[in-house]
Amino acid sequence: MSATTTPPELTEPAGSSWTATVTAPRRGGDRWFGLASHGAGVAVVALVTLVGVFLVSQAIPALSKNEANFLTSREWSVGGDNPRFGILEMLWTTTTASIIAMAIAVPIGVCVALFITEYAPQWLRRPAATLVDLLAAVPSIVYGLWGLIIFRPVVRPLEDWLSTRLGWLPLFAPTGITGGTIMFIGVVLAIMILPIVTAISREVFAQTPTTHKEGALALGATRWEMIRTAVLPFGKPGVISAAMLALGRALGETIAVTFIVSTLAAGSDWTWSMLSGGETFASRIANNAAEFDSPQKTGAFIAAGLVLFILTFVVNAIARVVIERRKAFTE
Repeated sequence: MSATTTPPELTEPAGSSWTATVTAPRRGGDRWFGLASHGAGVAVVALVTLVGVFLVSQAIPALSKNEANFLTSREWSVGGDNPRFGILEMLWTTTTASIIAMAIAVPIGVCVALFITEYAPQWLRRPAATLVDLLAAVPSIVYGLWGLIIFRPVVRPLEDWLSTRLGWLPLFAPTGITGGTIMFIGVVLAIMILPIVTAISREVFAQTPTTHKEGALALGATRWEMIRTAVLPFGKPGVISAAMLALGRALGETIAVTFIVSTLAAGSDWTWSMLSGGETFASRIANNAAEFDSPQKTGAFIAAGLVLFILTFVVNAIARVVIERRKAFTE
């Protein structure tokens, strides 16, 4: 395929200075690649928009018939002529479990990534990275079974200690729940998202310019000081991206949470304790899929899904703003 090069176009602006505009060579492959790239971008935006429009259009009729406050009510009775449903319990369980997961997974994941990239001997780095990648591929149901059968007896003594020592705090008030508490859900989710945080952070830290690290060491910095002043600032946008991606996984996790969650009985007393049970958005929808037998019931569950959609969208938008503000450091 022949290439044609357009010669520079010389223009004379006001004044005596001259500028030259150089047009890059254009080939057929470049044109098709550009069209494909633009088409993919438009398709993604259109797909997200269509999903949002679908959720809103299906949720509005159900919300218009709802006789309870959708944001502050714990009731969930979507049948009959007078439906009453709200998302307070699901919103609290979902956000609290996800925050617990992030508080555990992000620090540990960053530390593991730093060990692999900066401290581990060369012969250990590749096997360790491969092991982390394999953990990210483990199915959710395996984590759920493992957490329910093996890990639950390990976490239970910690919950008992917290309720005994800190039970005067609303977050650790004893509730008598012996199954899957919100705290336990958060711990299992932390183990699930840990490989995501570790893998992405590892790749970002590995891209730190050698000149940055050598410059810090040449100025007399120790290895930790070099990491603190060169590696961590350079990798901060990537760590934030990893954390947000992991948070999206935690917010929408279904199978593992469905296995371990302890559903609260209708009419039970409300508590802000992390040692209580409850359902997330995803587990409530999954557990009640058999109720999708009428537009009213289906619309109520779609309204809950819409809240999860908006929550995830807002979190990722905030992450994008933070990353853009930190981009100047890495450029």
